[in-house]
Order: sequence, then structure tokens, then C-alpha cells
Amino acid sequence: MLHALEVIQRYKSGNSQQQHLHQEQQEPQWLQWLVAAEKPRINLERIHSIAELQKTHAVLDYTERTLHMLDGMQLSFWIRELLEEVLAWSETAKGGSLEQRRTWQQQGINLFVHNIGSAQLYQRYATDRDRENGLESVASPRQEIIRILISTHGLIGQYIRGEIPYAENLPLRALITEGWVTGGELRIMLMALNQCIIEAVDSGLWEQVQDEVEQIVDWIVSGTEHTDWSVKERLSRLRSNSIRQGEAIDETYAKLKQQFPVEQQLSSLASRTLWYVESAMRDFSLEEMVKVFLLALHSEEWEKKIEGHSKDSSVTSIRHISFEPLMNTMYYDYKGVKKLNIYKKRMIEKYLEQYSWEQISAGEQLSYPHLGHRIERYPDLPDTLFVTFEFSPAAEKLIAFCIEAEKSPLYEQAVLLLFDLFGLRRDAYDRFHNEETYLSDMNSSGDYKKVLLEHMVGKRVLDIGPGGGVLLDLIEQEKPEVEAIGIDISANVIEALERKKQRESHRWHVMKGDALQLDQYVEPGTVDTVIFSSILHELYSYIERDGRRFNTDTVAAALHSAFQVLSPGGRILIRDGIMSEPESQTRRIRFLETDGVSWLERYAADFKGREITFERITDDEVMMPINDAMEFLYTYTWGEEAYVHEVQEQFGVFTPQAYEKCIRDTLGEQADIIMLRHFLQEGYTEALADRIVFMDEKGEPVSLPDSTCLIVIEKKSRVDA
Repeated sequence: MLHALEVIQRYKSGNSQQQHLHQEQQEPQWLQWLVAAEKPRINLERIHSIAELQKTHAVLDYTERTLHMLDGMQLSFWIRELLEEVLAWSETAKGGSLEQRRTWQQQGINLFVHNIGSAQLYQRYATDRDRENGLESVASPRQEIIRILISTHGLIGQYIRGEIPYAENLPLRALITEGWVTGGELRIMLMALNQCIIEAVDSGLWEQVQDEVEQIVDWIVSGTEHTDWSVKERLSRLRSNSIRQGEAIDETYAKLKQQFPVEQQLSSLASRTLWYVESAMRDFSLEEMVKVFLLALHSEEWEKKIEGHSKDSSVTSIRHISFEPLMNTMYYDYKGVKKLNIYKKRMIEKYLEQYSWEQISAGEQLSYPHLGHRIERYPDLPDTLFVTFEFSPAAEKLIAFCIEAEKSPLYEQAVLLLFDLFGLRRDAYDRFHNEETYLSDMNSSGDYKKVLLEHMVGKRVLDIGPGGGVLLDLIEQEKPEVEAIGIDISANVIEALERKKQRESHRWHVMKGDALQLDQYVEPGTVDTVIFSSILHELYSYIERDGRRFNTDTVAAALHSAFQVLSPGGRILIRDGIMSEPESQTRRIRFLETDGVSWLERYAADFKGREITFERITDDEVMMPINDAMEFLYTYTWGEEAYVHEVQEQFGVFTPQAYEKCIRDTLGEQADIIMLRHFLQEGYTEALADRIVFMDEKGEPVSLPDSTCLIVIEKKSRVDA
């Protein structure tokens, strides 16, 4: 076994503080520094839980894995011994106590570009050790080989990912030109070293990149000149995960080029390394990522004079751009799993949306409340730039409150405060912490939505509020001749659908748009069918009109908007919740669960749509108006996870007669209602069977009333009109 592995295992097996102190005197310096780390410093990209980092020595564990890889390789003794020291020292810049790190940084050790910082620490240690032993302070060839391998370790993988220019690997050529190793020996070293550091991250990752690593090693060994990646290729490599998730990089890059000269604007990135960029921005769009790059490149921080540098030399001295501060602020743990801070992401997206390309290029600073970008440099690290976004103390506390309130009735109130703080539309950001689950639930309703296809007409169809895209998929599958377009105001829905389209090779299209102003996105008279599937009740519940939500004028505005874009003979299809007639009916509910009545009491207090009334008959029975009863039961079936959202929505907006009146009053004589039927959606009876007994006023069990309506409205042709 490698000596470095032995000392790690000896350290981990220490059973007492006294034994640990005794061991520390004999442990190598690299191990002492690794175990002294008081705060985890690690790329969060592949971490499952942030909280787990506090309980482990993540960097030490990674170092141990790399050494295990090396221990199993068939290598000559001297190469194995040399690479053992390289791997043992390669992560030391992530170690050290807080006090040690402050001292190192003041001494010019680059702790934020850890391959360089670790090489600097090794060189300083080796020099001090030689002096103590009475040797010359000039580094030996072996020490120089180790230092260069430490300072370049991981750079081949980073080049493959688009994070660094190829030239960062060129110092490795010195090992050959100085006569320290042969080309064949360097090839063996680099292949073994890269397998250790990449496979220790993910064995599958090594399988993916092994061939490309071998090609780059051959370039280095042979001294082949290599042209760096183009701007597009580098951006593509930086967004490899987004592309795997469905980002259409060719299409989005082409659109970007139409907006501004992206190659010219990003040309200065060519000679600079980018640290933690994919970890920090993998969930942002390509346009947003480019805007962040430009904010860094055009920041006034670049213009500042540092340590007597002139303006020009200050600009050219930047070698590294680190997104580590941004990465560290973009994640938190939810149910024990690392989760993207969607609150911050949405606010940053809105902030970037306000910036025009011209404003960024001119270095303008937007006055945006509670949020701004921060580009920093430090006197003791003049070649490194740090990029993040800074929220005001009020915004940080409110976001933290939203996270804490995610599973309580306070959540919706917290989110609304966040919207107010940043001036955002509530319906544009429907759900935050469980949006993936929500979109998945929407897709599970495909069987219910399939009936809509029977009533579609024409070749061009709009799906308003497409959710997870299930209806778009059905239209594409069952009616391939139809052009299906999804329109949604929610940025996260459009983003998810764009990636789904690319990932699954769909033909349908989506666009971000307002259901109340469809003529701004499609030409009037060019659409054959407009579909509102379970979306009108959300528009009614969330959009403020005349200063209030739950306004039937919103439904009327949506119908009018759809009717404007319809061609003659075109149709509006509505599938949504409905209230029962006559509204004066009452129903009795017996709860079979002990917390049923308390659920109802809580719901009546929290529901935002209207006043919910009930009369308590016994400890487990209530009497209440039929529509109040059903409105409550729809939320009751969804369960606790959805509660904080469902109490914000009123599922049943109209009775059948009221729906008909709204349609006729809004669309007039040019509209024919050719179908208006209602039914009980499958699943409600089964979902409630073990939870309640639903009864009439006399206590006799009765079936649940109709929950859902299907309405088909046809626009008369001009001849008929």
C-alpha cells in the first residue's frame, strides 16, 4: 500500500484526542493541512447534500480516492512514488485552518485557484525542508516535476469542459525540454494522473473522456500546436449538462448572434480560466450566462488600479475568473438533498432581463432594488476576479424565510412578499420549491386531456398554460399534421418545455406570453383552436384585475383574447373546474381521519377565493354548502405537499349556467356554444373513499357532484354571421 494511504488510514483510525495529537507530530505536512480545514471547500456540482459536507472530510476523502486509484495501477516504482506525492499535495490549498488561510492569502498563495495554490504550498514546504536539512534552496528536478504536475493537475479535464485555454497545459512541455523525463514517461504520468483525479470524481466520467484525454496528452507530449476552442464550442462545453438536459445550443446560439456580436464581445475570455462556472450557472440559460460573463468583463472593477498597476496592465493582469462565490450562494438542502435556490435564480433572471446588451457593454449600473452583481478583486490576488450576485439584507432574510416556510401555510404569504419586494407578477412564477413535482403531476393527467383532441379543428393550435407538455405531446402524436404551440407566462415552464423539446426531439413550439394578450404573439385570425385546459381557474385565481384577484373579468378577458386570434370556424376548448347547480344545496361530510375537521378549519381560515362556511354537527361531521364542500375536497385530495398552493386557487369558477352567460356576454352573437357538458373527473371518488363519507342533508350517502366541464365554442364564419 502507498505510504500516503497508510498515513490517511492511520489518521482516520485515531480513537482519542491524545492519540491524534501524538499522530499529528508524525503526520506529513500535506495531511496536517488537509485535516485542519474548518470549512468544506469543494465543487458542489456532484454533491448530494450540503449538510453531509459538515460531517465529513470531503477533500481528504477525495484525496484518498485518488491515491487508491494510483495504488491499483501497474506503474514503475519511481513514477508511482512521484505521482503519490503529486496527489497528496494537489488539494492542500483547500485545507488549512481559517487563520492559516488568512496568512497564506496575505503571502500571495492563490487559494481560490487551488492547483496553483497547492503548487505554491508544496514549493514553499520543499524549500523550507531543504533549508532545515542544510541543503541548497534551489529546487531539484524531482521537486520541479512535482510542482509542475501539481500546478497543472486537472487542467486537461478543465480544458475538455471549456473552462481553461489549452495554453495552461504548456508548462508540462518543460518536463521534456529540460530533459527530466522522456515523452513516453510523460505520457504514462499524465494518463495515470488524469485517470486518478477524474475517476475519483466519477468512474463513468473517466469512461466518457478517456479518449479525449489521451488525444490531448499526445498533443502536449508531441508539442503539437493547437487552436483554442471557438467561442461557440467553448460555451457548448461549459453547458454540456444543460445540453444533455435538452438545451438547443445551435438554435439558441444563433439567436444570440443575431442580437449582438458574441464572438467579438467574448474574445477576451480566450486567454482566461473560468472556475466553477458550470456549477454556478448550469441552471441559467445561455443568454443569461453570456450576460454574466459580459458583466464581469465590462465591470468597473477591471478599471481599478491595483498595487500601482496602470489601467491597461490591470486589465491584462486578469488570468482567472472565479464563480465560486456565486456557486456557494445558489444551493441549499431540502429534505436532506442539495437543491437549487430557485428563489435567487428567478430574481437573478429578472435582474439580467432588465439589462440590454448595450447597457452591459457600456458598463452601466442598473438601479435594481435589493439585488446587484458584484465583481471583486483583491490586492493579494490581483490576477483573479470573483463574480457573484448580492442580495440586500431584507431580500436574503425573506428568501431564507421562504425556505423555512416551504411546508407550512406561511409559505404562500412569504412568496407573495418576495414578489412584492422585487415587483414580480404572481402568475409568472407559479411554483418554486416543488415546481418539478408540479410539472410531473400535470403530465400525469394526459388521459383526461385526450378527449380535447376530438374537438380540435384546423392546422394551428394554441395550448394556453401547457404545464409539463402532455397535451402538446398528445397533439403531436395523434395529429402530426397540426402545428401545436404552447404559451405560458411562467419562465420556469417555458424553460422546462424548451429542454424537453430538444431532449425528446419534439416538433411543437413554446413561447413565453400572456394569455390575456394573445394578439401580441400570434397574428389575429391565424389560429384554428385555442385550448384552455385547467388554466382558466388559475388565471382567475392569480391575476389581479381592477386591483383584486378572483375576478370573473379575468376569465372574460382570456376568452376575448383567444377569440381575437381565432380564424372563422375556429374553436375555443375549455376543460376546467365547475360549480354545482343549484348552489343552495348542502352536503354533509363525515371524516374518517382524525384530523379531518381540523384540516377543514385550517382550510376555511387560509382559503383566499371566498369565505368558506360550515356547521359542525358532531366531532367528525360537518354540514356545508355543496360548492364550499367540493372546493375544500379538491384540496383535501391533493394532500399536505400541495396545500400551501391549492388554498390560493379556486377550482370551480362558474356554474354551467354562469359559464354560458359569461361566454355569451363576452363573445356575443359571433360565438356558438356547440358543447357544454360536465362530469365527475375520475379519481376523486377513489381518492376520497377511505377519507370521508359524502352525504345529503338527511345523512344518506350520495355520489360526488360533477367536478369538471368541457365547453366547445365556435367562431362563426363571416357568411354565417
